[in-house]
Order: sequence, then C-alpha cells, then structure tokens
Amino acid sequence: MSMRATLNDAVKQAMKDRATHRLSTLRLVNAAIKDLDISMRAEGRDDGAGDPEILQILSKMVKQRQESARTYEEGGRIDLAERETDEIEIIEEFLPKKLTEDEVASAIDAAIAEVGASSIRDMGKIMGALKAKYTGQMDFGLVGALVKARLN
Repeated sequence: MSMRATLNDAVKQAMKDRATHRLSTLRLVNAAIKDLDISMRAEGRDDGAGDPEILQILSKMVKQRQESARTYEEGGRIDLAERETDEIEIIEEFLPKKLTEDEVASAIDAAIAEVGASSIRDMGKIMGALKAKYTGQMDFGLVGALVKARLN
C-alpha cells in the first residue's frame, strides 16, 4: 500500500474515532502533500508525489515541529511544546524505523564504498546515495558531520 493510501486510511479512521487532534495533524500532512503535487504539476510533472517525496515531507514536518517545541519550551509555553510533541508522534508513525548509531555508521561505510569516495569532495555523492536509500530513517544533519569526519 502506498504512503498516500496509508495516510488517507488513517484520516478516515481518525474521523471514525473522533480523534480531533490526530485528524487535524493528518490533514496538515495531506495538505503538504497536495501542495507538493501542485508544485510538481507546475513543473510539468503530472505523476504527483510518490513515496520518497512523501517521506521527505514527513521528515521535514517532524523537524519543523521539533524546532517549534524547543522554541516553545525556551519561551515557557510547555502546553504548546507538548502539542508539537504530540504531532511529532503522530507523524512519526508513518516514517520508517530510525536507524541506530551502528546502523548509521555501517550505512555511511557502505555508501563511501559504493561511491568510491576518497576525499571531502565526494561528500555530495555520499549524501545523495544515503538520501536515496534511507530517507526518513536518519537525521541527515547529523549524518553530514559523521561523513565529514570519516573523509578527513
């Protein structure tokens, strides 16, 4: 089943369960996907967002909410921080399982070997290979620093 179908089924279930917070979060996700579909159509791509693009959207939404939660906590708005955290949990249900540190390290090693990287100039190729295989499974902000450390 595609990510889009899974999300639509979750929206229907949230409606049946009268889970208003879950429903509003899932509707935000669907709205982001529709925005991407529209921008893809403007570029001449009529196929719409596929699973890799949807995973990128979900990852981006989680990251945005983490930053918002951190900001709310610093501002003393714990209630709003908790709401953001709840949304993160709902969105993460649809993301693949996060890789452990050991799995990330082995994925980096495999990507370096696959690309044949020898210097920091090859970092873009490595990151591209990792994003193609592990979208939603690792934090690429942290991975970038690990790759850089391995190549130096």
